[in-house]
Amino acid sequence: MARRFNLKVLLLLSSGHMVVDLYQSALPAILPFIKDNLNLSYTLAGVVLIMANLTSSIIQPIFGLLSDKKEKAFLLPMGAILAGAGFSLLPLTSNFAIVLLLVMISGLGVASYHPEGFKTARFFTGEKMATGMSVFTVGGNIGMALGPIAALSIVNYLGFSSLYFMALPALVFFVTIIFLHGSLANPESRKKGTVSGPANIPRQAYHALFTIICVIVMRTWVQVGMMTYIPFYYINYLKGNPVFAGQLVSVFLLGGAVGTVAGAPLADRWGHRFWLGFTMLCCALLFPLIFLLQGPALLSILFLFGVILISSFSVTIVMGQNLFPQNLGVASGLVAGFAIGAGGIGVTLLGLIADHFGVPFAMKCIGVLPVIGFFVTLILKYPVEQRIESPEQRTGPRGLTAEKKS
Repeated sequence: MARRFNLKVLLLLSSGHMVVDLYQSALPAILPFIKDNLNLSYTLAGVVLIMANLTSSIIQPIFGLLSDKKEKAFLLPMGAILAGAGFSLLPLTSNFAIVLLLVMISGLGVASYHPEGFKTARFFTGEKMATGMSVFTVGGNIGMALGPIAALSIVNYLGFSSLYFMALPALVFFVTIIFLHGSLANPESRKKGTVSGPANIPRQAYHALFTIICVIVMRTWVQVGMMTYIPFYYINYLKGNPVFAGQLVSVFLLGGAVGTVAGAPLADRWGHRFWLGFTMLCCALLFPLIFLLQGPALLSILFLFGVILISSFSVTIVMGQNLFPQNLGVASGLVAGFAIGAGGIGVTLLGLIADHFGVPFAMKCIGVLPVIGFFVTLILKYPVEQRIESPEQRTGPRGLTAEKKS
């Protein structure tokens, strides 16, 4: 049945998405202060980030499974509070085990919010699903960009011990969503379901989801690789201005936020599968220009690269949900959590390449990833026909099913 577009609800969910991702991106920025506060080695500092990634991304499908079993709207305010509390209490301890525990609590908050958030947003996106989902998604982009700025500003002006002020966004969102919880409760589409009965998911849907996850891993590897190695390349290798290197990363992330909103309507018009392959191909063609341009031209090409690369984020969320319409939470957790977390962990391989062959070679290896992603999209079969079983069909002698396009 047709879903209604509800901008108010999507903006509310998007603001929560911004809040939880604020803490997720702020942790790496304050890691040097945690390292000094606890006198950690670089290895143990790395363990902190690994724990954060495991709890905030990799386990998202588990929360998606819980969300699919029964409506769990409480995961939205709870996720924001846990994410904010775990992060904001970090300066109050000098015990490494407690730091890991707080990082896990914050990560679990991030992980619990996303599947339920994506699932709830789905019911208010209207017929232009990628466009509506982009409203929810862009909140996360903004949060990722603001997190390091907010945390480092507090540390710079008030000191590391004052990081508890970072709890304010979570508290504001918690109060807001409790006050407006009625707007999220039991929309008509949620009562009746997106389909008429239990879906007999065809094998092709699993193949398609696996293929989409592979592309997402390539896209995430490119994104995190660029964020990580642009500073190394322009500061350590080219001996450039650190401020300019920071501007390059910021412009790249800003382009991603713009792309999230700008690309979704085009994907709805031209087709989700086409847009995913098109963006991978464009990124493969644009990447060599990063090594050829300088100054404002380089900033421009990185902005455009970010726009194109991240413009498929909300699209892949919708594709995963369309493949598993009865398991929206699990599908969202897989494509928004597990796949992205796996791609982020894969960037560790770039570190090994940089250690053995140098940072320039590692940077150039990033350019191979969108090429791989493009060729993977060529074997993607999407959409996949869903076999939907109605109550009448379930009681029939043969259990024949009706088919419906994703």
